Amino acid sequence: MIDPVPFSFGLLAIGTVQTTLIVIVRYLMASGGFALWTAKRGITAGPKDPERRQRQIRDEVRWSLISAVIYGVPAGAMIAGWRFFGWTAITTDFTLTTALWWAPSILLYLFLHDTWFYWTHRWMHGPKLFKTVHAVHHASKPPTAWAAMSFHPWEALSGALLIPALAFVIPIHWSALGVVLTIATVMGVTNHMGWEMFPASWVNGWFGRHIITASHHEEHHKRYNCNYGLYFRFWDQRCGTDKGLAQFPA
Repeated sequence: MIDPVPFSFGLLAIGTVQTTLIVIVRYLMASGGFALWTAKRGITAGPKDPERRQRQIRDEVRWSLISAVIYGVPAGAMIAGWRFFGWTAITTDFTLTTALWWAPSILLYLFLHDTWFYWTHRWMHGPKLFKTVHAVHHASKPPTAWAAMSFHPWEALSGALLIPALAFVIPIHWSALGVVLTIATVMGVTNHMGWEMFPASWVNGWFGRHIITASHHEEHHKRYNCNYGLYFRFWDQRCGTDKGLAQFPA
């Protein structure tokens, strides 16, 4: 267990600044890494016109860095609350109970995050919010790996709040939380990178029927009115908004 210390705005600020820098570096490494992998495969993600593609990527990076700062604030409060003040339900001891709860806690966090994302995402596709907020993300036509966090600030704020909030109320080991954040980062990038990294047998089998991959999310960016989920196809399937998979060029 971490021994809490008295509340300090200075410690809160330190935690927030450190976490914001981590989010920025994580974005640059993850998006940059998958963008490099895409290029090494000879795939041109984004618009076919080189000038338009460069402008789009610049916009994606600019909006994503703004989003990274916004994500860093609640994440910093979560980390400071855990490391310094003992506010959160994040645990460090690995007991038998922790071991039994480790995998279920990851699945619960992912399901709750997916639920939040699905319904707020659908909400943002309403005419008014789409025009003023969500259009920033859909300005990527088609998206690239750099678009993973390319959001209007209001959308970034809605996406930044849930996981830190969960950490204050639902117990999770720090390593399990790391797995959740890693999955969120990787899926956010790979679902936008313009090609399918999983084998066809996976995408067309059990895995692809339940787990969202680039083929599923690409269809959202083509049609706008379907495939709103983040990790799982559960809510799309239950709500009749699952319109299947996009086909990438061979």
